Amino acid sequence: MSAHDHVTPYADDQVSKKGQVTNMFDKIAPYYDQLNRVLSLGIDVWWRKKAIGLLSKSQPAQILDIATGTADLAIEAAIKIKPKKIIGLDISANMLKIGDEKILKKGLQNIITLEQGDSENLRFDAQSFDAVTAAFGVRNFENLEKGLAEMYRVLKPGGTLLVLEFSKPAIFPLKQLFNIYFKYFLPLIGKIRSKDEKAYQYLYESVQAFPDYGNFTKILDKLGFSNTEYKVLSAGICCIYLAKK
Repeated sequence: MSAHDHVTPYADDQVSKKGQVTNMFDKIAPYYDQLNRVLSLGIDVWWRKKAIGLLSKSQPAQILDIATGTADLAIEAAIKIKPKKIIGLDISANMLKIGDEKILKKGLQNIITLEQGDSENLRFDAQSFDAVTAAFGVRNFENLEKGLAEMYRVLKPGGTLLVLEFSKPAIFPLKQLFNIYFKYFLPLIGKIRSKDEKAYQYLYESVQAFPDYGNFTKILDKLGFSNTEYKVLSAGICCIYLAKK
């Protein structure tokens, strides 16, 4: 278990990290999209577009979107890549409900199917997907390596892994400003809007604990992925990680 695995949303020893993360997302689901836009100053939309732009080069026909949330990444992939099928998987039923509404509104229900499930115990056969994606989700895994190993298992040989995740900016003064914003302002805005201060405190703590940049690609290498690389976005606030099976 890494330090990352011990960061949980709520101080409750009786409930696993997985259970706590499920409860947290079920609670903040109605405010999630709106808060994301506000808290990332709208940049999260551009991050997703950039990530899917990179994935579109390999033209995957079957995509699995892990920790799909309200399906933003899946929708972007459906529109830009036009694959045959996208399955979006998430642990939170309330997030998926919102995702389903968005998919219907955009008329993408023939391409995208959402389902509730555990990213660390996927129901799919080995070598089922041309691409496996995750935006801001792997940070919430109870066991990071187990979740990533599952993603590897269900990928077809030659398939692409795409992970979009927060990272810690390393340059002055952005590093300091980022920490102040994430540590103090985020929980405050989150508390006012979603009534759940802990969720956004957890966001800061989970980003701090996450093995970013080369530390993450090292884990991917260890699990058998090849051609691992990362692209830094917005001066290090976020990274796109790419790898092949």
